[in-house]
Amino acid sequence: MEKVNTTERLTRLRELMKQHKLDIYIIPSEDSHSSEYIAPCDARREYISGFSGSAGCAVITHEKAALATDGRYFNQASKQLDDNWLLLKQGLQDVPTWQEWSAEQSEGGKVVGVDPTVISAPDARKLAEKIKKRGGEDLMPVEENLVDIIWGHDRPQQPAEPVKVLPQKFAGKDVKTKLEELRKELEKKKSSGFIVSMLDEIAWLFNLRGNDIPYNPVFFSYAAITPTTATLYVNSSKLSSECKTYLTDNNVSIRPYHKIFEDSDVLGKSLEAEVEAAPEAKIKKFLVSTRTSWALKRALGGEAKVEEIRSPVGDAKAVKNETELEGMRACHVRDGAALIEYFAWLEHRLTVEKVELDEVTAADKLEELRSKQKNFVGLSFDTISSTGANAAVIHYMPERGNCSTVDPGAVYLCDSGAQYLDGTTDTTRTLHFGEPTEMEKKAYTLVLKGNIALDVAVFPKGTSGFALDTLARQFLWEEGLDYRHGTGHGVGSYLNVHEGPIGIGTRIQYSEVPLAPGNVISDEPGYYEDGSFGIRIENIIMVKEVETKHKFGDKPYLGFEHVTMVPYCRKLIDENLLTRKEKHWLNEYHADIHAKTKDYLQPGSIAMKWLERETMPI
Repeated sequence: MEKVNTTERLTRLRELMKQHKLDIYIIPSEDSHSSEYIAPCDARREYISGFSGSAGCAVITHEKAALATDGRYFNQASKQLDDNWLLLKQGLQDVPTWQEWSAEQSEGGKVVGVDPTVISAPDARKLAEKIKKRGGEDLMPVEENLVDIIWGHDRPQQPAEPVKVLPQKFAGKDVKTKLEELRKELEKKKSSGFIVSMLDEIAWLFNLRGNDIPYNPVFFSYAAITPTTATLYVNSSKLSSECKTYLTDNNVSIRPYHKIFEDSDVLGKSLEAEVEAAPEAKIKKFLVSTRTSWALKRALGGEAKVEEIRSPVGDAKAVKNETELEGMRACHVRDGAALIEYFAWLEHRLTVEKVELDEVTAADKLEELRSKQKNFVGLSFDTISSTGANAAVIHYMPERGNCSTVDPGAVYLCDSGAQYLDGTTDTTRTLHFGEPTEMEKKAYTLVLKGNIALDVAVFPKGTSGFALDTLARQFLWEEGLDYRHGTGHGVGSYLNVHEGPIGIGTRIQYSEVPLAPGNVISDEPGYYEDGSFGIRIENIIMVKEVETKHKFGDKPYLGFEHVTMVPYCRKLIDENLLTRKEKHWLNEYHADIHAKTKDYLQPGSIAMKWLERETMPI
């Protein structure tokens, strides 16, 4: 991971800040749609700071520059930031949040600026309150993005990849039904309409997929849904004649992407006309998601005309229908077969043929094996192929030509996934091809116990992922150990590999949404020793209703179904730390993997022998 010299970029940015009469300028990670993963043209925070992690925020004053990120990226950020930057390690005691740090810097009547299209309306409001409380002047919307000006002609163009219709056999529910269900929600909330700004929500709502953001099958767009109309804001050059006919047949109008702000202004003004016509009537506000940009909320008319809510589209998308759930089961079997073949190949190359392989070459082989599977579209994120100490970098990304050789005598952590037409996968396995240390075995087994504990959990309807998080950490905690990331994230259906609003972890938003049958989520505890090794085990699990002997409070009880079909590493398991019940679970799981994946492998092949060895009962 090489450092980027940011001195010249910061100097030019500070000159622009003076021209705009700004004392502080904020550069979030997100694009105009609050996307976690972004197109290269929106990587402004990476451009200005040199830090390439997916989460973080840069704050620049005339004297200082700070980069805030979470525990997944402390190690990476410390390696990538040059001497111009202060690293704010979010979540650590006595370390201010980037909002607190910005407000602190604004003391004495200073002006803070931000591009209003890349900060959400709630975040902007809370930040403005903090600034004023600390004696700052205000938070100013800066229409021109200052980083874009510095980036100039070197900035990549916005992608214009074609949009495709996702067939009904994969989507499971048609567009008219989805729009009808959304309109019922709008009616309940007595609203004038809902503006959809999250890209994965638009793709799901209209059963369309694109390729504008690497690894995420989405396309740049907005949508406006009213009781009588549905408008998709997308550049029509992306739409084939099939797409246009499909949208017309589903009563969806098409408008140019950039017209959303102009049309939002018109929609906001239409509310004024309604009030004038019936002064006594309560205004029916437009609804936007809490992730909608400050710019879009301002265009609609602000607080008086807009209400922020958790997106009803996001909630609906998170509860997969039967077709989507069946697709998840099927694609994980095929994906599991590809991973089994890969791990067998990697072990053979390293230990039998004694070939030197670097982390990227290994990851390339995995992609090649996946690409042969039915319904394969592409990867769902950059493969984390990490050996030894690199495995302790939670979101490590090996760079071609500048990465480590896989060491057969060290831990190897592989976190990878793929997009298939029938689902999205995300699997992490940690392996060892030599002789692991006692600490590596102990750490692995404690993580495995947490992975199993969450998998077998039974809980009443209404329980959130926030409440379940400790199940995965309990065995590490007993030893005074822990990990600095969430335990689980929602997963899309041939959509974003990280999907809200559900999750398992300590984030407060995970306490707001209970888990429900049809949710698809990851189960991924870990343990990391900086400079030495890292362990993570990740399965995808699906929430289902379960039968219990009793039903206290007449509530249904829920549990999980695991769909990941890849064995755990036998060599890293300390059987003495497992209970009889855990061993029974492990044997049943491995028997299931063997039964479901063996037909995808050649009899007598290296992969088949590896599968048989790794799934033998303990």
